[in-house]
Parts: sequence; C-alpha cells; structure tokens
Amino acid sequence: MLDEPAIVALAEHHGRTPGQVVIRWHLQLGNVVIPKSVTPARIRENFDVFDFELDDEGMAAIAALDRGQRIGPDPDTFVQP
Repeated sequence: MLDEPAIVALAEHHGRTPGQVVIRWHLQLGNVVIPKSVTPARIRENFDVFDFELDDEGMAAIAALDRGQRIGPDPDTFVQP
C-alpha cells in the first residue's frame, strides 16, 4: 500500500511519508488509528499527522485504490501463533 503511486504522490506533495498520508486519510474518515512501531523515530513520525489535511481530491484518490480485497489477515479465521 505504501508503494502505491497515488499515495507516494500525495506524500511528496505534502512533504510527508506514505505512512503519514495513510494515517491522515484514516483520521479524516473518522477511523481510530493504532499504528504499530517500536522505533522511536517512526513513533514520532506516526504522531506527526495533525498539522496537515488531505483535500477532497487526495481523499478520493486513496479511496479509489479500494479493490474490495482484504490485505491483512481475516479476523474470522486468524489464529495467533
């Protein structure tokens, strides 16, 4: 997801990382975001998403990436190791 050209372009436009753009997108949708990292620099980066906003065009560009497929484990069948 972080290599998607639309997300990379938005990140470059805002001077952010692709991860920050994805977090910001979720926040603007009203989703609760719980990013995971153990790296102090990445933790700070994940938090540094409150001083920019994606415009309607940027929000739509990311929404258009939806392929109707799950990209993570299915919570109904996931068995934690």
